[in-house]
Amino acid sequence: MDATPGPTPPRNHRRFLEEFDIVAAPFGASSFGAKAEAFARFFGTPKFLIGQTLIVGAWIFANAAGLISFDLYPFILLNLAFSLQAAYAAPLILLAQTRQADRDKAHADADAQHREDVAQDSVHRQQQAEEGITLIKRLIDENTILTKQVNTLTREIHGKVLASS
Repeated sequence: MDATPGPTPPRNHRRFLEEFDIVAAPFGASSFGAKAEAFARFFGTPKFLIGQTLIVGAWIFANAAGLISFDLYPFILLNLAFSLQAAYAAPLILLAQTRQADRDKAHADADAQHREDVAQDSVHRQQQAEEGITLIKRLIDENTILTKQVNTLTREIHGKVLASS
């Protein structure tokens, strides 16, 4: 019976990250969390900035040119809209930053665990290599002893054969 272990089964490449899956959904796993995350991410996109600039420009132009007159200079309603937007945007962005910091910490912890696992595997492989080298040295020594015994026996036989002829 062969005592050599078979090939090791493949390991889960995400095994160090699984315990940190809870921080993968920054605003929770609910549909609200997904929408809040999408909304927070949308705030920093060029699409949002260009869209907001166009809307504000059109708002100011329409009111300043007299095309409409519901928010005349100094644009109190526009300031109110910006204040409302800031009131919602700031907490969402801070929450996103906090959760991103949690994700970064979780990934750093998982990376440290991975490096420790690699180091332990390396030590284990080094020990196996040393055991193999020790075994090879022992087998070479035994082979040398056997070779000397064969040489001695061959000389004895050769001497007896020559003496009997």
